[in-house]
Amino acid sequence: MTSPLFPRIDAAAMASLLPFLVFVVGGLLVLLVDALAGKRRLPWAWIAAPVPVVALLAAAVRLGAVSGLTPRPTAFGGQFVEDAFGLYVTVVIALATLSAVVLSDVFLRRMDRYRGDYFALLLFSAGGMCLFSSSTELLSLFLGLELLSIPVYILSGFFRRSLESVEAAMKYFLLGAFSSALFLLGGALVYAGTGSTDLAVALRGGFQPGASGLVLAGGLLLLTGFLFKTAAVPFHMWTPDVYEGAPTAVTAFMAAAVKAAAFGALARALVVAGPSGVPTAAAGFLWWVAVLTMTVGNLAALGQQNIKRMLAYSSIAHAGYMMVGLAVFAATGARELLAAVLFYLLGYALMNLGAFAVVILWGGEKEEHLEISDLAGMGWKSPTAAVALALFMISLAGIPPTGGFFGKYLLFRGAVTQGFVPLVVIAVLNSAVSVYYYFRVLVALYMRPATRPMEYAPSVAAGAVIALCALGVLVLGILPDGLVPGMPSSLIGLVREAVAAVR
Repeated sequence: MTSPLFPRIDAAAMASLLPFLVFVVGGLLVLLVDALAGKRRLPWAWIAAPVPVVALLAAAVRLGAVSGLTPRPTAFGGQFVEDAFGLYVTVVIALATLSAVVLSDVFLRRMDRYRGDYFALLLFSAGGMCLFSSSTELLSLFLGLELLSIPVYILSGFFRRSLESVEAAMKYFLLGAFSSALFLLGGALVYAGTGSTDLAVALRGGFQPGASGLVLAGGLLLLTGFLFKTAAVPFHMWTPDVYEGAPTAVTAFMAAAVKAAAFGALARALVVAGPSGVPTAAAGFLWWVAVLTMTVGNLAALGQQNIKRMLAYSSIAHAGYMMVGLAVFAATGARELLAAVLFYLLGYALMNLGAFAVVILWGGEKEEHLEISDLAGMGWKSPTAAVALALFMISLAGIPPTGGFFGKYLLFRGAVTQGFVPLVVIAVLNSAVSVYYYFRVLVALYMRPATRPMEYAPSVAAGAVIALCALGVLVLGILPDGLVPGMPSSLIGLVREAVAAVR
């Protein structure tokens, strides 16, 4: 018999950890090569890039192995679960990490901060995300959270001579450490009240009628830790300053990969709590979190002049849209809402990675052009990249035929089907408000005279990321059922199977 204290470590258990191991071992190898290289300047991005590629292939292979056959194989005494749900999130994380590595090559060279330890930190954080989104035990969940967070704290302040970067790192570290402490305290309270560190036992036992106040308080603190990582109101205060001050390639990584891991872990926690185990109070709490998050994010974005701050508040608003799906699931147990959230995560990652890639592409030597006014006239000076940026803004606004529209359609349709019409009305009104600040970017691109000379150097690597993200956004909006020709199931079918497999 295995337990979290005495787990059985065999080949099957290690195979279930394959994507996580690839990221962590890859990060260690990059650090080793960095130490041996001394002051030599190696092509670090191309040394690191094979790691997320191998992790992506490993996750895809394991996804084919577990889908429909073994819906919940566990490893290490139940501390880690390998299922289609977690592997789908891992695929999104690997795609975002690969894009961040490629964009970092362009960005760091221009900023003259090209170093190997940067790429090792990216890989370590991605490994923590894999562990965080697939853990079913409180201690391994906390370890994944810290392995995810600590490298990102460092990466946010990677430009040590920039006051904005240092400020971003300090704010993120202090608030993140406080959030982690609350999460750990919540786990301790849940363990004290239930005698178990298993997430399912703790949540299902703790949220039953007559449960002790100790366990309920612990559950609330755990939820606080999840909401901080998703940048949900009222735990969103760090987002605009950190997104603005961090290196732009790191901001793209946080907006896509960290968000995917956070929502994957929160969705799993709600699933293991069970439809009957989530109290009405928790569902109502998530309802208000969804409303406040999308409303605060959209209203705050209206007046932003810096495109990174605008995208930061946009990310808060989109967290609110995804929270709609989680709130409805918490109240009804309808898993089609979780499927909609997973589909939305993929489209959201592509939209943000593409938008930040264009911002990086248009940057100058050792400087960035981050004001929306800096984009004036770029639609005519750099037409291909401008069309792509316009597409990403249109998709973020939820206008067809894009992945952003179809993701919102799945979320809102599912919520209406379950009777949450007022919540959907609020979400639609918020989506309408967002059109204003997204279209400000289009106005600057095509309807304002240029305010700066054309000075950027075209990059094949950044262009490839932009092209692939734009193609993905279009395919998700036009042909969501035909993403991978020849596959036995559509993307939507694959997402639904992934959600059905999680226990």
